[in-house]
Amino acid sequence: MRKTLGALMMVVALGAAAGCGSSAPAERDAKVATLSSAAASPSASVPSQRPRERLDTTPEEFLTMLKPYYGCMVEQGAVTEAETARAEAAGGVAKPSSKAQMVKWEAADRICKPQFYPLPPWEKDPANPESRDFAVDVVKCLKSNGVEYVAVSEDGVSIALGGDQNDPRSIRLGMEKIPECERQAAAKVKK
Repeated sequence: MRKTLGALMMVVALGAAAGCGSSAPAERDAKVATLSSAAASPSASVPSQRPRERLDTTPEEFLTMLKPYYGCMVEQGAVTEAETARAEAAGGVAKPSSKAQMVKWEAADRICKPQFYPLPPWEKDPANPESRDFAVDVVKCLKSNGVEYVAVSEDGVSIALGGDQNDPRSIRLGMEKIPECERQAAAKVKK
């Protein structure tokens, strides 16, 4: 048994050593150059890994998720690093301040958003076939908590508060109760 195992390991080792030197040096270098140039290119066919929000993402966490997006926007000339730093310090999101900047912003956003802007929470993502069910469950919960004017929005994933009259009580109470109702709806989906 030991001799058979030893012989088998020797064959595997020789095969691996033979495989390492099988291609000519120029072939190996070409393969390495191809791999390294593809990895360095932002337009390579490797999909980007956009961050995804969670239902409980804090504003601070969201701003951290935006850093790659803002880096891209700075590279595209749509916003400066100083402008993004001021917006972050104020706890907000950088926005264009003039029509000229808006044109640059929109062009850069078409490039940067698909690669870097955070995806919505899976429960609210239109790509999720169960997102409408989640929204319906949140609306049911809100109604059971006294929110009179509430419905699923036309997009099928958002919640509309206040009704046609923008009822302030429904809006206030709905904003207060949404986090808890989202947690309840998410827990129901996971069961």
